This record gives sequence, C-alpha cells and structure tokens, in this order.
Amino acid sequence: MMKKYISILVIALVSMAISGELFARPKTRRAKGHVHALVKNKKKVRRVARPAALPAPKLVEPLLDEDGDIRNPYLMCEDTCDHVHGIDLSHYQGQVFWETVGENTKMAYVYLKATEGGDRIDSYFERNIDLAHRHGLKVGSYHFFRPKTNLELQMRNFMAQCLPGEQDLIPMLDVETTGNLPTEQFRDSLMKFLNLMEIAYRQKPLVYTFRNFYNKHLVGMLDNYPLMIAMYTDEEPELADGRDITMWQYTGKGRIVGVNGYVDKSRFMGRHGLREIRYRR
Repeated sequence: MMKKYISILVIALVSMAISGELFARPKTRRAKGHVHALVKNKKKVRRVARPAALPAPKLVEPLLDEDGDIRNPYLMCEDTCDHVHGIDLSHYQGQVFWETVGENTKMAYVYLKATEGGDRIDSYFERNIDLAHRHGLKVGSYHFFRPKTNLELQMRNFMAQCLPGEQDLIPMLDVETTGNLPTEQFRDSLMKFLNLMEIAYRQKPLVYTFRNFYNKHLVGMLDNYPLMIAMYTDEEPELADGRDITMWQYTGKGRIVGVNGYVDKSRFMGRHGLREIRYRR
C-alpha cells in the first residue's frame, strides 16, 4: 500500500515539474503608487522602486499687501517701494518691453548707455531712448569713461549720441576703471573730461561709481558733482570723506516686469529727488 502512495506522489511531482508549476517564481507584487525599473550593475540585475509621479501643483494664491488688496506685480522693489526708483540699461539687457516698463509707477527714470571710449556706441541706445520716451519715462544718457583714450575723441563720440533735445536728465559719466594709470594721472584725465562735459551741456554731469572705487581713488575730488554710488548691500553707502550721496544703486540683480534677466536699480537718497537731475535747457 505504501509503495502505491509513493508511486502516485512521484508521478504527481514529475507532472508538476513538467508543467513548470513546481519551480515557478512567485509573481512580484508592485507596491501601491510605485513602478519598478530594472537597474543593471556589474554583478547582478536588481529591481528598484521609483517614486510615484508628483501630484499636480496647487494654484498659487495671489500676493496680498498689508491692506488685503492684491499686490501690484509692477512694484518690484528689492530695496523699498517708499522711494523714487530708476534703472539703467544697456545692450546687455537685450530687447526691453518698454510698454510694460512704462506702466511701473515706481520706475520714474532710466539712464541708458550711449557710448564707451572713443568709438563704441551701444547697439540698443537709439531704440531704447525712443521707446522709453514714448512710454513716459524720464530719460538720461551715460558714457563709460576710458581714462587712457583721447578725451576729445570720447567727448565727440558721446555728443553725437547724447543729443540735448532728447534728454530729460543730466548726462551721467560711468567711472569704474583707472585704465592702469597712476592715481594722479587718472584723476587729471577724469577732471578734464568732466570739464569738457560741463562745457558741452552747460551743467555738471552726474558721476556714477562704486563705493570702494570712490574711497580708493576719488576722495575729495568730486565735491561739486552729484553722485550715484553703487553698493550692493542692505546698508546705505557711506563715503570715506562723508560726501553727500544723491542716488544709490542698491542692486545689480534687480528684477522688473518687461526686462529679461537682471537689471541695475537705483533710488534717491534722503531728501534728494528727481528735480535735482533734470536736464536744464
């Protein structure tokens, strides 16, 4: 009898082996919310769970001001919206959407790069000054000063672009380099060029420079000139000689609707205001 049962068991096992049921792997159960991918390495193939797809993003609630009103998206003040703000632009910002910039009630003025050295003209200057005027901004032009380049050549270059009839603001001189000249020679070159600008436009230009550059090279030289000082910190700039600062460029990485990428932003200091830099015809 026992032999009969053994024979039956052997036959059953052989049948299961033939059908594949005896040595079949159990089916892998996928974890809920996950899918599996095969990841190969040198030794073996292993199965790794990838996280499920992220849920659909929620709608962002509109930003509200202190009164509970929807915040004006044009008021993009990295410093504070309590001051009169402006920007300066050049070809580095590419095409600007002036119709949008003009709607920003805090952007009261714009300085546009016109020229550099003796022969460079900003490729976007003509377009920018035309459209900035069309969309209601007060416009001024600036020249990037090259101390070693012939001064009269630089002046002619600037005057050919910075036309008095197109200016709402006094001209600005951008001073950022000594051109590797000795300090006294650099200062002499700068003061001569400022004098040429004053003769040409019959008013003193606005001088733009960085706080550290001023403290190193310009202390005590520019007492009669309005200053725009660049310093990208939370604290207001102070100069080594205690000079009064008319305007502060507080960021080189500002944002404004209508301009792609970063933009330089400035504002008036203390009681200073737009009337002080208006072009007098």
